[in-house]
Amino acid sequence: MWFKKRSLVIYALLVVAIFISMRLTEFDLTKFRDFRNMIDFLSQWFPMDFTRLPGMLEDTLATLAMAFLGSFLGLIIGLPLSFLAARNTAHSKLVFHFFRVALSFVRSVPEIVFGLILLTTLGLGPFPAVLAITFHNIGVMGKLISELIEAADTGPQEAMKAVGAKRWVASLFSILPQIWPNVLSNFFYRFEVAIRTSLILGFIGGGGIGQRLFNDFNTFNYSSVSLDVLIIMVMVILVDSLGSFVRNRVI
Repeated sequence: MWFKKRSLVIYALLVVAIFISMRLTEFDLTKFRDFRNMIDFLSQWFPMDFTRLPGMLEDTLATLAMAFLGSFLGLIIGLPLSFLAARNTAHSKLVFHFFRVALSFVRSVPEIVFGLILLTTLGLGPFPAVLAITFHNIGVMGKLISELIEAADTGPQEAMKAVGAKRWVASLFSILPQIWPNVLSNFFYRFEVAIRTSLILGFIGGGGIGQRLFNDFNTFNYSSVSLDVLIIMVMVILVDSLGSFVRNRVI
């Protein structure tokens, strides 16, 4: 009986939360009565303008480079920090709590906020976008890897300490081989996320295919917008497929 009352309360709270969310977001399905306007708008996207394809492909490569470099640097910097933010490898509780809070703070700042700050100070272009992706990934990768370190088997680490290995040597060579497949899996997942993030950063001047899409849309060049969107869709699908393939082979 108590369980049924509790379930009713949970359902009631869920209904209230949905209702409030719909009111705050002005959720109104009746607006689809003007759906014909969207069809008329999309009809302006065709035929696609393939004359600008070489430049679009170059911007696509820049987007991939931003995402990869930001993810890679985030892994390289976040990996050693994760050992300091893990309870079983930190030198002291003070070090553990300091780096846990620091990584949480960096992770809580969205890439677009980092991008706005860096683009204002360093100027427009892909370099500030790479740094924005890097900073956020340091926090994310550091937190994810620290949790993997805490869940690792402590037996090999204790065995290496017993034969005289230093603490950091034991942590590195006993824990890292255990968690490395999951680390690579997290890296490729973050790389996939960084692809989408780099598109958003392009809207604020970070370069790449995202900035080209933004400029084409603002100049009403819809025949180029359609090709931009198609290239982005193909790029995301290919990267997602590659990431899934690598994760399945690694884990």
